[in-house]
Amino acid sequence: ELQQKVEETELLKMELQMLETERVRLSLVEEKLVDVLQLLQQLRDLNISKRALGKILLSTLESCRDPQPGKAHLFEVLDTLYHELTACELLQSQALEKAQSRQSLSNPLVISC
Repeated sequence: ELQQKVEETELLKMELQMLETERVRLSLVEEKLVDVLQLLQQLRDLNISKRALGKILLSTLESCRDPQPGKAHLFEVLDTLYHELTACELLQSQALEKAQSRQSLSNPLVISC
């Protein structure tokens, strides 16, 4: 009976470890999904065309057609989509404009009236 309890305990420990691993994986997927959704929101605010957004999505799906071994396919697709979205020219130009406006505001030689 004691041996049976030890075996049950070991099985429960393994299940707990598997659940913890899955929890971490889902947490990473959730974080990446939030990042992707934020980028999509920014692009929507910048009035990206449906055609441009479709090209980004198709490019992502094309590059993730064959899953890489050892990598969760869902995470791979989200990660690739994230990188495709960050490479979007609209977001790049918006980031450049913000950087330039911050630089002009933080320049101590600028005198505002």
